[in-house]
Amino acid sequence: MENRYRDLVSSIRAIPDYPKPGIVFRDITTLLGDPRAFRRAVDDLVHPYAGTKIDKIAGIEARGFILGGAVAHQLSAGFVPIRKKGKLPHDTVRIAYSLEYGVDEMEMHRDAITPGEKVIVVDDLIATGGTAEAACKLLTQMGADIVAACFVIDLPELGGRKKLEDMGIDVRTLVSFEGH
Repeated sequence: MENRYRDLVSSIRAIPDYPKPGIVFRDITTLLGDPRAFRRAVDDLVHPYAGTKIDKIAGIEARGFILGGAVAHQLSAGFVPIRKKGKLPHDTVRIAYSLEYGVDEMEMHRDAITPGEKVIVVDDLIATGGTAEAACKLLTQMGADIVAACFVIDLPELGGRKKLEDMGIDVRTLVSFEGH
């Protein structure tokens, strides 16, 4: 962990044995509730792309909506929600992805992306990378040019960052925690 992010690390709550024994859940709701930490996280996610033409921010349900909306505002970009299946009211495109114990699907509106648009994917945390990988594949399938995938937290031992980098996607994270 870099010294400059100690304030962010201290604003993230660790919840042991959630959602199951042996897992330490990294809860950013405490970061979101701290005005300085929230602003710092958004500013640091935005900074590398300031002055760059970004058309859309794609936020992954649910915390990616909060962070992604703020990032989109700061970059004067549009916002695209990527949601669990059945939650969007208009014509959608869908992709299946693997979970630890099964398969799920996520979707976005078919008209949310115009081919060639420059998009940044935003979520709170990258662990195994399954959700982020599916979101990136869905966006690419619709013609998006993915500039980067940005997260507040990385759990490097779980390999998600590497999975996205192996797809040729630039990954930006602010803090990392060992273990899971």
